[in-house]
Amino acid sequence: MAKILILIGAHLCTAPRPQKEAETLANAGHDVTVRGFWFDPELVERDRLLMADKKWRFEPIIDFQPTYRLKNLGIRLQSRLAKELFQRFGIFSPVLLGYGTNAMLKAARLAKADLIIVHSEGGLWVGKKLLEEGFRVGVDFEDWFSEDLLPSDRATRPIHQLKLLESYLARNCTYCLTTSHALASALADAYQAPKPTVIYNVFPWSEREQIDNQKRDRQNLNIPSLHWFSQTIGAGRGLELLFLSLPYLDIDLEIHLRGNYSESARQWLEPLIPENWRHRVFIHPTVPNLELLSRIAEHDIGLALEIPYCLSRKFTATNKIFQYMQAGLAIVATDTDGQREIWRQFPEIGELVSNKDNLENLANCLKSLLCDTNRLATAKKAALEATKEKFSWEHQAILLLQAVDSSLNIH
Repeated sequence: MAKILILIGAHLCTAPRPQKEAETLANAGHDVTVRGFWFDPELVERDRLLMADKKWRFEPIIDFQPTYRLKNLGIRLQSRLAKELFQRFGIFSPVLLGYGTNAMLKAARLAKADLIIVHSEGGLWVGKKLLEEGFRVGVDFEDWFSEDLLPSDRATRPIHQLKLLESYLARNCTYCLTTSHALASALADAYQAPKPTVIYNVFPWSEREQIDNQKRDRQNLNIPSLHWFSQTIGAGRGLELLFLSLPYLDIDLEIHLRGNYSESARQWLEPLIPENWRHRVFIHPTVPNLELLSRIAEHDIGLALEIPYCLSRKFTATNKIFQYMQAGLAIVATDTDGQREIWRQFPEIGELVSNKDNLENLANCLKSLLCDTNRLATAKKAALEATKEKFSWEHQAILLLQAVDSSLNIH
């Protein structure tokens, strides 16, 4: 079978999609290595736990943990200089796309893999270089990188160069994936390229056997609970809609948020929470991957309040929807193109609400589920049925293997 290298831009534990990709390919008999970067000691330990008893390997390209700060000072200074040159003079450097991009290219060349799959912005540049050198390269557009982030953040990004890289890979990679049909069509239209294969950001049905049935988040089991999670708690993720809608919500419930919560995020979020709701809002840190499903399953409704401030957010179907479904939660989600794609297939999983500032509408959708126990139970059941029927990794893995076999000319 083939030797396959998967390149990511950070920790393994923050990259669930490459994890599933690696597991599927290794189980099919391929020799699989994932390579990324280490920054945080706590996440390094989570990476090591994930790697226990795997058929595939994860190896950091560079270890940027504080212990090695002096060793990697040159790379950090190079990144700072590249940003300064780009902002002042518009000079592009691949260093702008992530720490260690040149090291990633070197590691990929040395691996001599039959197929190299890139997942990050830096990986786009690496992928183009490798294609030009005759390597077989695949790309996974987990996000539409050049059409991502808030407008304030995009001002300092090399958007033009990202578009050129995306276009080149979309047209030249034989293995090209993305997260929804809406995003696949948009990428194909934008770059006059073949439509990427759609692999939804779903999770294995078998992971439900690991749910611990404990209640570690909730404080009062007699009232319903809402749950939202992301890597980071902050602006632009739909929490504004939730907290501004609370004055219209006159039922007792708990709200649980999970993610990295910086001091700047706290200063942004706390003023949004009405005074009479503050004792019912709970902030939780991130948990290891193997525990996340259990913590989600404690709650009643999962919130996917994506704001389509950029095309990536508009077209993608985020992994949180599928993890809520896997946990058996009803879902309240905003009506973006990517999320509407899921609702067209399984409309009974919850409520799809306007992504505009229709705050009373969001409150009414939450009440319509929480005040009707039969409807809430039906939505939870529908979410599990949709997961088992289509939106589980067991189904998506078949499509992934077909894409790899096609790229490798395996028949």
